[in-house]
Amino acid sequence: MSVAANIAAIRERIAGAARAAGRDPLGVTLVAVSKTWLAEAIRPALVAGQRVFGENRVQEAEGKWPALKAEFADVELHLIGPLQTNKVRDALALFDVIETVDRPKLARVLAQEMDRAGRRPRCLVQVNTGREPQKAGVDPDQADALIAVCRGEYRLPVEGVMGIPPAGDDPMPHFRLLAGIAARNGLAVVSMGMSGDYELAIAAGATHIRVGSAVFGARG
Repeated sequence: MSVAANIAAIRERIAGAARAAGRDPLGVTLVAVSKTWLAEAIRPALVAGQRVFGENRVQEAEGKWPALKAEFADVELHLIGPLQTNKVRDALALFDVIETVDRPKLARVLAQEMDRAGRRPRCLVQVNTGREPQKAGVDPDQADALIAVCRGEYRLPVEGVMGIPPAGDDPMPHFRLLAGIAARNGLAVVSMGMSGDYELAIAAGATHIRVGSAVFGARG
């Protein structure tokens, strides 16, 4: 199927999953994960009306998105990969949402650069729900403290949380854990669920789902 047909099919499944959970389908945002795809592969999604995209690496995004954003001015670009502090300035110049705030040092540098640049992309705190040592994200039992530091000491525009369940695990307990962290901190955004499990994520309260292969096909 074409990218446009893929997006239409995903939106239909999003709507079905939302209605099954007693939710408004408009409360779920599709983040099309365009990492590793060149601009010409992304363009059909833009032409089909998709406007929210996710990228893993700042440098890769810098190579394709400025021109695409100039052409499609209403694009919202999310950084969904780990952010090194030496890339913060570049990230703030390009991304509209930083989904991977996971440590106080990064929060501090983000706050400093936001003050310098006068640009304040929205932020999510990444939670490592499976406590996997190889994966970015704050431990669940430290998430509340990090959220408080980000909002209080650094005054970051934190609007939600993001997480990636461990491969092979039942994702639902991880989704519920993440949604619970958001709820008790009064955060409206819960970014969770990918191509293989986004309907479960919607049932658990996801507001944003990050879907790559189901949109663009096998990894480019």
